[in-house]
Amino acid sequence: MLKKIIIVLAIILIAGLFYWRNLNSPADSGGSARIFLVNQGENVMQVAENLRQDNLIKSAFYFKYIARRGRLSIKAGEYTISPSMTTSEISERLTSGEALSQEKQIRIVEGWNIKDINDYLNKNKIVPENTFISIAKQEIRNLKSEIKLSGELTNDLLETASLEGFLFPDTYRIFKMTTAEGIILKMLSNFGKKLTPEMRAEIKRRNKTIYEIVTMASIIEKEVRTPADMKIVAGVFWNRIKYGMPLQSDASLSYILDDKVGAHTINDLKIDSPYNTYKYPGLPPGPIANPGLNAIKAAIYPALTEYNYFLSDPKTGATIFSRTLEEHNANKYKYLK
Repeated sequence: MLKKIIIVLAIILIAGLFYWRNLNSPADSGGSARIFLVNQGENVMQVAENLRQDNLIKSAFYFKYIARRGRLSIKAGEYTISPSMTTSEISERLTSGEALSQEKQIRIVEGWNIKDINDYLNKNKIVPENTFISIAKQEIRNLKSEIKLSGELTNDLLETASLEGFLFPDTYRIFKMTTAEGIILKMLSNFGKKLTPEMRAEIKRRNKTIYEIVTMASIIEKEVRTPADMKIVAGVFWNRIKYGMPLQSDASLSYILDDKVGAHTINDLKIDSPYNTYKYPGLPPGPIANPGLNAIKAAIYPALTEYNYFLSDPKTGATIFSRTLEEHNANKYKYLK
């Protein structure tokens, strides 16, 4: 009886040993090499799971085991990895630091909308053409879970909203082979960091939602330039909403007309769209651009103002404020004639 038990245990031990060794064997001995990206800040567990999802290794657990046993330090970068490599060979490649390329810089400008960002990425061949807009324009309910859980997308956004407004404009360092999804995740994460606990508390104190603030900020971003003017315009716009007046923003019309004009025709003002803030009072359905931090702060902390109207001097870009409609009409005749 004891002999049989020993034999069974030996068989189990041998089978276990073969199984363990098999985990190190190639995931696909006939597979072709591909680019694998290790993002800055990713830990061993995240890299292991990504390798397994890309079918480059057989077991994420085994990769983590050999990485931790050897106290290996995985370095960020882009690597050529083949599923015909063993797990040990892959771990050595990722810890060698011999990445294919260095990081590069992209600059997303305040006030760009999704289409503007997409055009910039297309023009500079940052990602495959139109892959950015194909993701960013999707309704949130249709996005991948990792994107939905980024930034503020779990807060108060409508499930039918796009990512417009939450793609924070900034200078970003990216790898050469970064995907549109990777860029979007960076921008959403950045937005979440920029919105401080104090700012969130003030939004709540004012009985506003983050979505409302970002929508207002996007209009402010497109209307005026300086932080001081932004705060005054925020005060004007919130007052208009308070008293049931239309915002009368040409920027919101430009969003639906896809133009960049400062003033629209009488026929344009009659367009039947919820983004026509001449026709419908209150905020439009969502952001019209991706605002920067100054515009967001202005929407949260508007100036107390007696002004009710404003326009931009087309020659200097200066904002001209007025208290009454008569003053405003006089300024229009003076600056826009």
